[in-house]
Amino acid sequence: MENEAQLISESQRGDLDAFNRLVEWYQGQVYNLALRMLGDKDLAADAAQETFISAYRSIGGFRGGNFRSWLLRIAANACRDLMRAARARRSISLDMLELTPDSIPHSREESPDSYVIRRELGHAIQAGLQTLSHDHRLALVLIDVQGFTYQEAAQVMRCNVGTVRSRLSRARAQLRDALRQHPELLPDQFRL
Repeated sequence: MENEAQLISESQRGDLDAFNRLVEWYQGQVYNLALRMLGDKDLAADAAQETFISAYRSIGGFRGGNFRSWLLRIAANACRDLMRAARARRSISLDMLELTPDSIPHSREESPDSYVIRRELGHAIQAGLQTLSHDHRLALVLIDVQGFTYQEAAQVMRCNVGTVRSRLSRARAQLRDALRQHPELLPDQFRL
């Protein structure tokens, strides 16, 4: 199996196949970051595509270091650009339309009621994420969703670890306050 450094080097020499292997390695992380930042599957796909196009164009300027952080920084910037553009033309996602009980699939292990509550909680979390500033949302998504260390998040966000900790603390508090508006969706141990 090829290593990342070798694929980066080959990509910098114009090898599209090597770059495509890098895309395969990181596409899930880039898409998940974009989805959490944007809250829309189609916009997340657009952001991921824009990230890899931009990365391909810029890979010659990559001078080493943490490639994942470099790539996710590009993704965060793509998300920021798409959020600015989306504010100019607000639209209603079909995913946000009210669902009927018959239209919601569920597993045999989970009751339909539990599935609906879990899905509504997911929508409430995503709505809460959308109320956060870009920097606060990015800190929360990188650390709590993607599992980055504070140091890795600081590299992506281009700030110091203390700033990441501060943004994360504020983001968690704001998200917690947003979720308290929907106590009926929270598991019993999280209700006040």
